[in-house]
Amino acid sequence: MRHTIQVRVNGILESRQVEGNQTLLAFLRDTLDLTGAKEGCNEGECGACVVLLDGAAVNSCLILAAEVDGHAVTTIEGIGDGQNLHPLQQAFLDHHAVQCGFCTPGVILTALSLLERNKNPSEQEIREALSGNLCRCTGYRQIIDAILEVGS
Repeated sequence: MRHTIQVRVNGILESRQVEGNQTLLAFLRDTLDLTGAKEGCNEGECGACVVLLDGAAVNSCLILAAEVDGHAVTTIEGIGDGQNLHPLQQAFLDHHAVQCGFCTPGVILTALSLLERNKNPSEQEIREALSGNLCRCTGYRQIIDAILEVGS
């Protein structure tokens, strides 16, 4: 069954028809060509698909596109561009917190959600916020240092 949704994605109002079983992740990637959110485990365990839904970090593989009707979604593409990086994106570069990059969009959006709620989180609070984001390359030290820099 198809549904018509209206959702604000990265500040742009989108009105589209979606299948009842289409995930938000598939909608973003396949319909809107926003490929920053990645399909990792497709079970909500790895955090590669994290986006912001009304400012809260969510696993887009677990949410149906029809459920975001009337809401606002922010993807990694919506927080900075090639000319003007978001301070968190710049801090990740400065601290070498990006290696393969697969997890980076989800980690950055999770951190952004944390920093919106808590401007100066402790290392423990950062670790807890990132507990749903798996990174196989950096070992997290560089990621935590980047978030601490922006938070202070």
